[in-house]
Amino acid sequence: MADQITQFSEDPTLSLAQELVLAESISPVDAGCQKKISNVLAGLGFTVESLPFEDVENLWACHGEAEPYFVLAGHTDVVPPGPLDEWHYPPFEPIISDGFLHGRGAADMKGSLAAMITATDAFLRRYPNHKGTLAYLITSDEEADAVNGTRRVLEELLSRGIHLSWCLIGEPTSHQQLGDVIRVGRRGSLHANLKLRGIQGHVAYPNKANNPIHRALPALDELVKEVWDQGNEFFPPTSMQISNIHAGTGITNVIPGELDLLINFRFSNELTDDGIRNRFTEILDKHELDYEVTWTLSGNPFSTIGGELIAATQKTLKDQLKIDTELSTSGGTSDGRFIAPTGTQVVELGPCNGTIHKVNEKVACDELLQLRLVYQQIIEELLT
Repeated sequence: MADQITQFSEDPTLSLAQELVLAESISPVDAGCQKKISNVLAGLGFTVESLPFEDVENLWACHGEAEPYFVLAGHTDVVPPGPLDEWHYPPFEPIISDGFLHGRGAADMKGSLAAMITATDAFLRRYPNHKGTLAYLITSDEEADAVNGTRRVLEELLSRGIHLSWCLIGEPTSHQQLGDVIRVGRRGSLHANLKLRGIQGHVAYPNKANNPIHRALPALDELVKEVWDQGNEFFPPTSMQISNIHAGTGITNVIPGELDLLINFRFSNELTDDGIRNRFTEILDKHELDYEVTWTLSGNPFSTIGGELIAATQKTLKDQLKIDTELSTSGGTSDGRFIAPTGTQVVELGPCNGTIHKVNEKVACDELLQLRLVYQQIIEELLT
């Protein structure tokens, strides 16, 4: 890992991105990012409000007081950097080298936040008296538990009678080049913590034990082969994945008494979480297993089909980048799962995601400069 002194760019988008990457904001810690953003937005004439819940920092900022509300959303928290000795540069030293900004959060998603803010600055210089309200919803609780962040802020806003029309989230959605993919929805995510019970015993006396691994294999094979749905025009087929499996004492002559599995479903809008639970337990019951299962629903599937926000985004990407973007619902969960159910049109658009959550995360500087122009035009399309 090279030692290098951070030199800040003269470009406002890049320098702001560097300042944000410099903060060691491992989820749910904000590490001063939102204070920096608040100061910038206040200087642009925003009414800025801090909405902390438990150990999570949240920011709500508005320019304007009328409907429609167009919200720019994102998160200041990042995932841990992983092995430090595998980084070319220290993960919280925002080095610009070879045309890339390096550092944890550069692509996911501090670079997007910086581009949004400088786009907002440029927009307000041209349209200080724009229609509607331009707002920011920023949390430090997206990468981890996602309990006291966007979800809680939305509850507060709804209690005030504030309803959002459009929300643009700066998640890194692009694959090969900026804007080639935007997210217009996400699959649902359902977790199962499954415990299968048997009877522990000596491997030499299997007739005096009940091996839960052996008992479970036919049921697990059926679950893995199950076709949950076919997907549809907007969603791929539902996927079930066993992510963890554990049994035994760690020695060779003991039949385990329990088998523990962690299972995740990424599901389309062809299914409900209740439907998945019922089919899952029907298969286990058919094989006469002794089990208990605990379910956790992280989010239901959602999609934004049609509407002004998608149209504005498609037009902007065609104008700015000469690209016909792909509308996708793939990828992991995002805070869009909390925003879309309120009736808000949601689109996610950000830089390339090839290095997110990896060591040596980076983002192309040119992408952030282009992204600033893209965000600015989308705002103009909707609020002028």
